[in-house]
Amino acid sequence: MPYKIAVFASGRGSNTQNIIDVFKDKDIEVALIVSNNPDAGVLEIAKSNNIPYLIIDRNDLYNSSDFVKYLIEKDFDLIVLAGFLWLIPKELVIYFKNKIINIHPALLPKYGGKGMYGMKVHQAVKNAGERNSGITIHYVNESFDEGNIIFQAKTEINVSDKPEDIANKIHLLEYRYFPEVIEKILKKEKISY
Repeated sequence: MPYKIAVFASGRGSNTQNIIDVFKDKDIEVALIVSNNPDAGVLEIAKSNNIPYLIIDRNDLYNSSDFVKYLIEKDFDLIVLAGFLWLIPKELVIYFKNKIINIHPALLPKYGGKGMYGMKVHQAVKNAGERNSGITIHYVNESFDEGNIIFQAKTEINVSDKPEDIANKIHLLEYRYFPEVIEKILKKEKISY
């Protein structure tokens, strides 16, 4: 039986597509894609790859136990947040303890928290004159970007880099390391950085 993962995403889905591509011939299956955005590009990725998907609203996530029960019944090995912008509810965090991970486009604890995502992060890094930025993969808890860190990778920021340049460097790190870390977590292999 392959490992089954659910990917939650709110946007284009470039990390989701990369995860699908990397695991295509492996024993890891993206078995569900969940989005809170009915116009998200990630839903087209789900359709083109014949992956079941769900579009959820705030009531589904925060006020109804049906969605949580559905995830529990499907018995996913891991829930992967790949650009999902809503806080995961306590009930889900408790049930899937150490089975929900997130990727953040900065070196936490810097530039994390509510409202810090995408270009907002890269603009903040640029404004602060940082010489490095990177990615953080962490377990999800009940607060934005505060779960235990699993893995970090960094890249150098040049003075001339615009936020878009920083974003491109971060995407390269995400594409390289996120699938690798997912696989190591599933197979209970040591992760070092």
